Amino acid sequence: MNLKDYIESGIIESYVMGLASESERAEFERLCAQYPELVAARRKFEEGIEASAKEQALPTPPEVKVKIFEAIGKTAPSSRSGPSSIPPKIHNMENAKSPARGMGMLRFVAAAAVILLIAMVWLYMQAKQQNQDLVKENDGLKTQRDTAQNILNRIVDEQKHAIGDPNTTVVNMVGTKVAPKSSANVYWDSASSSVYLVVKNMPKLPNDQQYQLWALIDGKPNDLGVFDATNEKLILKMKDTKRAQAFAITIEKHGGSPSPTLEKMQSMGKATQTQ
Repeated sequence: MNLKDYIESGIIESYVMGLASESERAEFERLCAQYPELVAARRKFEEGIEASAKEQALPTPPEVKVKIFEAIGKTAPSSRSGPSSIPPKIHNMENAKSPARGMGMLRFVAAAAVILLIAMVWLYMQAKQQNQDLVKENDGLKTQRDTAQNILNRIVDEQKHAIGDPNTTVVNMVGTKVAPKSSANVYWDSASSSVYLVVKNMPKLPNDQQYQLWALIDGKPNDLGVFDATNEKLILKMKDTKRAQAFAITIEKHGGSPSPTLEKMQSMGKATQTQ
């Protein structure tokens, strides 16, 4: 027979991994007794599996070792002195008949156990890393949330201070004929030029439209910014203005317009502060 072709047929791999049929195993063991080269090739394959497993081995966390030994019914080795559990001896009659095959299977089982251990350690480390990443992410989100809340609190405090300042003029915005129920208040401090808007009653607009606040200065409208109406009475910080005889709100396209659409004026109020 051509021994090289027989070896390259994959019979060694099938035999060691337990995939060969009964007839193939019997023939392989018979030929091993005749050809030392075949035994050497089988041993080389077994040692290759074992070496590959050892190369990939990683330090195993103690808790993982305990779980693995518990899973296979053994007690994990202890660094303290004392009696250790000894696994019972198992006599395999088939291995007794075929020492070469028994040794090969033993090495294969050992290599498989190492590979299983590597896989479990890898899964453990992956889970541990994901947990650490999740903790870091949560800490980052908490920091961002705390920072955003601090900024919001500062803005609210500034707005309350501006609204409560005796130098701040309150302009009551009343509805026009187009929108008689529309109403809002403008809080304007001419000293700091700050303008705050509180929407009291304005319907929500389509997504392609926004409200726009104007300051009327010497009969000319000046843009103070756009805003959206909500169900909550929020304090909106608008653009600053040092002068204003009146304020008006119109409906414009989303993003605002360079000049007001007068036929869509919603509300208007005169500033009583001396200019």
